[in-house]
Amino acid sequence: MKYIELKKNLKKLYKEYIKHHLNKILISLVLSLIVAGSTSGIAWLLDPAVKKIFIEQNKVFTWSIPILIVLAFSSKGLSLYFARINIIRVGEEVAGALQKKIAKNILLSDIQTLDNRHSGKYISNVMFDTKHVQNLVSSGVLNLMKDTFSVIALVSLMFYQNWKLALFAILMMPLAAGLAKSLGKRMGKATSKAGESSGVVASFLGEIFKGSKMIRIYQKENQESIKADKVIDDLVEKNIKIGSVLIRATPIMETLTGLMIAGFIIFSGTLISSGELGINNFFSFLAAMMLAYQPIRSLATINMVAYQGAAAFERISEIIDKEIKIKDFIHAPKLILKESSIKFNKVGFKYDTTKIRAITDISFDIKGNTMAAFVGHSGAGKSTIINLLPRFYEAQEGSIEIDDQNIKNVSLSSLRENISMVSQDIVLFDDTVENNIAYAKNSASSEDIKKASKFAAADDFISKLPDGYKTMIGENGIRLSGGQKQRISIARAILKESSIILLDEATSSLDADSEEIVQNAINNLTKNKTTLVIAHRLSTIHNADKIFVMKNGKIINSGNHDFLISKCEEYQTLYKKQLK
Repeated sequence: MKYIELKKNLKKLYKEYIKHHLNKILISLVLSLIVAGSTSGIAWLLDPAVKKIFIEQNKVFTWSIPILIVLAFSSKGLSLYFARINIIRVGEEVAGALQKKIAKNILLSDIQTLDNRHSGKYISNVMFDTKHVQNLVSSGVLNLMKDTFSVIALVSLMFYQNWKLALFAILMMPLAAGLAKSLGKRMGKATSKAGESSGVVASFLGEIFKGSKMIRIYQKENQESIKADKVIDDLVEKNIKIGSVLIRATPIMETLTGLMIAGFIIFSGTLISSGELGINNFFSFLAAMMLAYQPIRSLATINMVAYQGAAAFERISEIIDKEIKIKDFIHAPKLILKESSIKFNKVGFKYDTTKIRAITDISFDIKGNTMAAFVGHSGAGKSTIINLLPRFYEAQEGSIEIDDQNIKNVSLSSLRENISMVSQDIVLFDDTVENNIAYAKNSASSEDIKKASKFAAADDFISKLPDGYKTMIGENGIRLSGGQKQRISIARAILKESSIILLDEATSSLDADSEEIVQNAINNLTKNKTTLVIAHRLSTIHNADKIFVMKNGKIINSGNHDFLISKCEEYQTLYKKQLK
């Protein structure tokens, strides 16, 4: 990261996030001044301590000066404590604000954007990058204030005691600053690579957790273990590099310190011999110089913390600043349903990850309260049509209308409010059965939930669960069978009471017994509704009002089952394959 980019990112971070916490930062600033004053006061007190106690042996000062030193240390400690508590809160609140924006971006982004970015990278942004920003805001800002004021106060005291010696002492500072700038750039680069590796590890762990059964049945434990070793070793290596870059300054700083002290002793001896420097001044100066060592060293790492935090903030900004592609127009009207008819007009769409068009020139009319089914081989474009209607993806060509209203022109909330979806990929939360069903309607009563479950043929098995509707079902319903999961999903859709129902191969993964039960539940769900079905088993759509046959992203024929079985070769082929 170049210095211009660093400055730009830090300026943006300040304007958008840190600026809102200026009151807290100002409090920490005042406390930092007290810390600096107390630190220099400790060093200054050694002057009268040596002179009055050891040389003049004044009994009054024997007690008073030690008391003042204790008070100075106490003041420093308390001020530093409250300054840190205050600035840590600022850092955590800034990190929290960034995490909330990332989460909001995930929730508002179109599905295609999410599909193109691995979930592990989002996890890395939330857990890894925000931590670096938090460290920059809290430790970096506080150290910058506290250590700058301390160095100024202590250097001022050093000049007060002897300006010649002070000039000698600060000769090493430009070297430390140059070293810090160089290491800061390397730190930013190393942190960026470590962030990427962290995302890979998070993604991998998520995949092996979800695929635990598959891994075991195919006996791939060793293979996945090798992969785990590889990705984790890569992350370890990246983190080691960060650590090595960070400590690379240590031997140089220690050498510079040794040279400074050696030169200081030689030069001090000369000044004492000539009478330009008293013993009391020497000890006070030495204390100031030694106390200045830690803040100078800390300031030398500020540059590294800044590059680290700025690089992390840049990666976060790539997400939170990304334009939301699918959103409402200003003052977009609500969708007003009359018949719930659906019309596609020459609709075309292509995914970002492929050059081949998913669908081309798709046109059809579906009357309200009827069922339309889409059939075809895998990759024919069936799922794309289903996903375009609720605007999970945005049609790139043509238009989609519901009751003669272009879905792009109506509010997203009103559009999706009137659509329910049941797919083969069932999403359930690690919560109670009741809360999973009520997800569709927060205001639903227990009676409403139970009624929806009965229509979905789910009440019977739910009642037999250990705690009935209050039973925790585990992550994604791990404690339920496929048919039970699907019926809960259908109960959720029934509870929503939408006018349009989307069924994406809802029975494809079920056994014959479960399929029959679920199909009856689906019949209850779709009664008097406009329904679009992606059919895996053609036997489930015999009674569809209209069936669209798709091939290579186009509709090649349409009609009812009897018509297509006699007139459409593609449909005949699909049907015969399922009879085998």
